[in-house]
Amino acid sequence: MTGAEILVELIQAIVLVAIAPLMAGIVSKLKALMQGRRGAGILQPYRDLRKLLRKDSVTSRNSSWLFRGIPYVCMASMIVLAMMTPFIYTGVLAPYGDLVAVVYLFTMYRFAMVLGGLEGGSTFGGMGSSREMMMSVLIEPALLLAIATLAVLSGAGTDMGDISSAISALGLAAVGPALILAGASFMMTLLAENARIPFDNPTTHLELTMVHEAMLLEYSGRDLAMMELSSQMRLTIFMAMLGSLFFPWGIATELTAQALVLSAVVMAVKMLLVAFALSVVESVLCKSRLFKTPNLLTASFTLSLMAMISLYIL
Repeated sequence: MTGAEILVELIQAIVLVAIAPLMAGIVSKLKALMQGRRGAGILQPYRDLRKLLRKDSVTSRNSSWLFRGIPYVCMASMIVLAMMTPFIYTGVLAPYGDLVAVVYLFTMYRFAMVLGGLEGGSTFGGMGSSREMMMSVLIEPALLLAIATLAVLSGAGTDMGDISSAISALGLAAVGPALILAGASFMMTLLAENARIPFDNPTTHLELTMVHEAMLLEYSGRDLAMMELSSQMRLTIFMAMLGSLFFPWGIATELTAQALVLSAVVMAVKMLLVAFALSVVESVLCKSRLFKTPNLLTASFTLSLMAMISLYIL
């Protein structure tokens, strides 16, 4: 990699981290407007993070040093993922942006979250951790198979940047049952992975229905700020992956100023469209019962499996 590529890669990662609270604020604002409410401003997540960073962290006497280290692990895994994601330019961490490495980084984040929920010594934290692991059994195969479908479709190997470049070069020829089914599966995985409706309600405070939020109950202050920011980064990375892998047209494949500016504008539009779609889904659907969640996740895996099979029979 050249010095210019490394610089662009670092800028991409910084931009993804910087806009993560903004994207969370936009989704919340759109949901409020669709539900007939005024809602908080799109910059409210930044204010919340600033407020939390000014406070001290309070930990349980039953928790160990591992509890305090979990937020740093979550932040580190998301920052590395931000560097691996083809956001504006496809030449990101090549050849280290392997799809298996991406899935395992998401898994490491989830494992750290679960461990933090258990280490807090709270009953609700343990309950949320067990529910999270139950869901992860079906989330990870669906996620891996959906991206693997793109790797086979593009014929460019397993590097995310190469997959994005190859599908972009194929143009409309890449649009077909495989891409549509894999995209639908990935959208369902996005909802489940980020604890969104119908799998979870990110705004609930009812302990018996919480999954993701239950694992954060014992965190406070700066530790909670890092956990919230890493969660917002995960949502933004998923949105960027949806736009750059399943609809990569417009992304920069050459390191020129004109291509980068055009790619930034196109990606901004894609992110807003994904945020709008996410808001619509969360506004028209309600949270499903916990025991129905495996059925939804099985449907997501089935869609990704059908996408892979369609490559060989159609």
